Amino acid sequence: MKVQHALTDTLYPLLIAVVIGFLAGLGAVLFRWLIDFEIGLFWAGEGDFVERYQQAHWGWRLTAPMLAGLLLSPLLLRLAPEVRGPGVPEVMSALTHHDGIIRHRVTLLKSLSTATFIASGCSVGREGPIVQIGSSIGSTLTQLLRLGPDQRRLAIVCGAAAGIAATFQAPMAGTLFAVEILLFDLEVASLSNIVIASVTGTVVSKAIWSDETLFQIPFFTLSHPGELLLYVLMGVVAGFFSLLFMAYVFTLPKLFAALRIPKWLAPATAGLAVGAIGLLYPQALGVGYETINQALHGNSTLAMVAVLLVAKLLTTGLCVGSGMSGGIFVPSLFLGAMLGCLFGHLADLFWQDLPLSAAHYGLVGMGAIVTGTTLAPITAILTIFELTYNYQVILPLMAACIPSLIVVRLFHGFSIYETKLLLQGIRIVRGHDANRLRALQVRETMCREYQVLREHTPFEQLVSQIIESPFPHFMVLDEEDGLVGVLSLRDIRSRLADPAYRGEGVSAAQLMTREVVTVREDQNLEDAFRLFAKGNFSFLPVLAGDRAEKVVGYLKKDDLLVAYDQHILRAQVHPISPWVCPWPRPKDP
Repeated sequence: MKVQHALTDTLYPLLIAVVIGFLAGLGAVLFRWLIDFEIGLFWAGEGDFVERYQQAHWGWRLTAPMLAGLLLSPLLLRLAPEVRGPGVPEVMSALTHHDGIIRHRVTLLKSLSTATFIASGCSVGREGPIVQIGSSIGSTLTQLLRLGPDQRRLAIVCGAAAGIAATFQAPMAGTLFAVEILLFDLEVASLSNIVIASVTGTVVSKAIWSDETLFQIPFFTLSHPGELLLYVLMGVVAGFFSLLFMAYVFTLPKLFAALRIPKWLAPATAGLAVGAIGLLYPQALGVGYETINQALHGNSTLAMVAVLLVAKLLTTGLCVGSGMSGGIFVPSLFLGAMLGCLFGHLADLFWQDLPLSAAHYGLVGMGAIVTGTTLAPITAILTIFELTYNYQVILPLMAACIPSLIVVRLFHGFSIYETKLLLQGIRIVRGHDANRLRALQVRETMCREYQVLREHTPFEQLVSQIIESPFPHFMVLDEEDGLVGVLSLRDIRSRLADPAYRGEGVSAAQLMTREVVTVREDQNLEDAFRLFAKGNFSFLPVLAGDRAEKVVGYLKKDDLLVAYDQHILRAQVHPISPWVCPWPRPKDP
């Protein structure tokens, strides 16, 4: 019977992950079909989007994005405001604020609105909306099964992973996207569910789309090891360009407000501007897969990629900044491809003796810009790798993505998703809502029992006290009970076998860590969370709130996370236990 219980408790969660992956993969397929169907409605003729667009009358090309904004924006504001925007920030908010609950209408409204905006020519992506659609499917299923908050949150992440995996037919990229951007506190058991959902979504996609791929990637080679320095430089440029892109996107709402344009009219206003740009540069409209493929095959000139880089920046910023429903992941890929090709063309002018390929820089630039906007370098690297399946691209991607990440971290510190939430008053740091930590003070969570050592304690006596103590770390105080350092078992373990530390004159002062990061008992847990995020600390000494250097306890990182979980997850009694089988099971004999 116990074996049967174990099988049931193990198989039922995996079965739910498979169902979510299947439904999210099917949702991605239907969503893509809906976009193609609406493109046929908007633009008659044959060929891809750009070819159909160029065959239409100039008046319709100018006004089609405006009409989409005029029609959909008031509808979305009234029925589901959370549908506006890229989709990923709204999923992050649902994870941290709403116990994983996403309204059922989101799936339908997000699909219809984003498909209409893309089909009309608006410069938004479909990957962010697919994340929200997949997450909505996972949330809806777990609500129907009446599962708890933890299980709804995991189901949301499974749906998001399956949606991304189905879109790119890249299960690793889907898994890492969900883990790196949405879910940071991950258990091994949770990872297996996410992987299974991603694989299931990919299988559904491949079964329907066969071997069709979004990008036709050329074979990548690294011509010379010294070329890695160029990729590092391009990564730095990509980081600053990502900052420019984010600044532009989030400045536009302020501009609309300054011009006194109502929120419901902003998408239509932006759509008219997008239509005007499209009259000159139609490649900057829509999703842009065809233009990316042309650049990756070397069919680009320096002037063309420079113009399209600026045009795509303008159109994407207008669409996302005005509140249209659509993602920024593929626009980031487009911008990265154009920026990389531009960098490659310029590098070829300066180093003509090297066999440089602008298309190769375009491929790596895609990962660098995605890293700069999402602050998810592993996701970016694995996405490009799964599109190429060429190991030679890994090292250049690392060389470009890490500098891009560092630049954005240093000069801004937040991804484009976190920035949107931050402007709404929601501060999410590495998957946690730091605003909620402001309500808790350190004194409510800290440990008040701790071990004290004196800085002049001799080595032999020091070892004796450590052996008899149950604590893994010790506060080192001076004669006036002021904190002067911290001594841990790690500090002394490596020195026990060294005869130099057994002689006279060796004390705690020689062994302790003097540069100690502390927190005061009257500070809130958000301040403590920032300190933990900046350094690799497992605990922080807590000082008295009267600005004295008196130690009153210590705060463990694990205790802070537990306090956070207990504060945001309201205790609920569910008739069905989380992730367990809903049907009756036989009792143990």
